[in-house]
Amino acid sequence: MTKLFGMLLAAALAAPAPALAQTPASGVRAPTVPFQPLLADPQEPQFFATYLWVQSPRLASRLGSVGLGQTIGLFRGRDWQLGIGAGVFSEFNMRSSTTDLMNTDYIVSLPLTYRRGPWATRVRIYHQSSHLGDEYMLHTNAQRVDLTFEAAELLIANAGSRWRVYGGGNYAFVRKPTDLKPGVLHGGLEYRHPQPLLKLGRITTGRLVLGLDAKSIQDREWQVGWSLVTGLELSDPATAPGSAWEWTVMLKAYTGPAPYGEFYRDRMSSVGFGLGLAL
Repeated sequence: MTKLFGMLLAAALAAPAPALAQTPASGVRAPTVPFQPLLADPQEPQFFATYLWVQSPRLASRLGSVGLGQTIGLFRGRDWQLGIGAGVFSEFNMRSSTTDLMNTDYIVSLPLTYRRGPWATRVRIYHQSSHLGDEYMLHTNAQRVDLTFEAAELLIANAGSRWRVYGGGNYAFVRKPTDLKPGVLHGGLEYRHPQPLLKLGRITTGRLVLGLDAKSIQDREWQVGWSLVTGLELSDPATAPGSAWEWTVMLKAYTGPAPYGEFYRDRMSSVGFGLGLAL
């Protein structure tokens, strides 16, 4: 399956991007794809860099968290899209003089998305593998867990002019270690203010956004990981929202089972700030 994902990723990089949808006159973010990326999910394929203050038994008290990822459309109809998503998520020890890499998660997925009116659905098959950083292992004598799995996801969302609510879950049908329990319940809500709160002439406009994501994890006796983000979505005032690159300036908070693969059985809390780029 991993080889199949690699072949599809190579094909996706050569595929043309899908056409953008028309933006409503109200200025609300246009649904350029049938299922918009999740704003607050720590493992949604996206580009970001975040500085975090952390409470955790093994993670550093100050982390740099970086994500590189995107979902690309392969085939698209009027209401649906088959795509491929890929993401690399890494955490660095900002207290170390060598900024040791602590953990990296690799995720490759095949999402099929569908939209009908305010309702949108994402069905996704994905692979995740996680790895400890070599410097971290050298300095702490830590041992790899070798976490890797293939999973199926179903999410259903309802989006209005300001709010979006979504829910569903994941099931890992192939997993290592073998005692990893397969179920995850997943839900959340998002808010996007319809009018800009910040205007800097012809440079940029900024809209208030807010996201809350929750995952209840069977392997942790259904403990819930809560992820909260809020900040500004910055875009070119000459273009409609959702029709060009957008920057985000965010405050972030998290509490619950660590969303970083090799530390998945630890509990952590964090607060921080970061920058993101939506393509």
